[in-house]
Amino acid sequence: MENNYQYIDSDYKYTNKNDVLHNLANIEDEKILLAKESLKVSKRVEELFENSIKINLSNSLLIIHHYLFHDVYEWAGKVRTVNISKNGKPFFDGERFYIDFQYIDTLIAEYRAIRKTKKQELSHKLSEILDNVNYLHPFREGNGRTQ
Repeated sequence: MENNYQYIDSDYKYTNKNDVLHNLANIEDEKILLAKESLKVSKRVEELFENSIKINLSNSLLIIHHYLFHDVYEWAGKVRTVNISKNGKPFFDGERFYIDFQYIDTLIAEYRAIRKTKKQELSHKLSEILDNVNYLHPFREGNGRTQ
């Protein structure tokens, strides 16, 4: 799980002192955890192709994340309680998630109001939603796969 992310998690809410994520199998080796997570989540992604989860509001992200990661992490489907940055650029401050979730709900409503024949407007609005969800980065792990 090597990346360029930085986490402010001095209380070790999500990791042990070796930076391995707390997990349901109590795996202490980062490479073994990565393999297990990949297998479990890949299986769940395949299942979603067969039975997709309908996106109603921004809280659908929580449902999708829980579905993908509940075999691996206790905190699956719950917003992160630590702040995250990547390459020195911070993601949305976790203490203000409710503001951005409301904004994403507004964007989803705007998307639904666009006529389906207006492909360019639809794609622009979808990219705006995705950009905001990416900046929100609501989970400690698995944001990209949830998106």
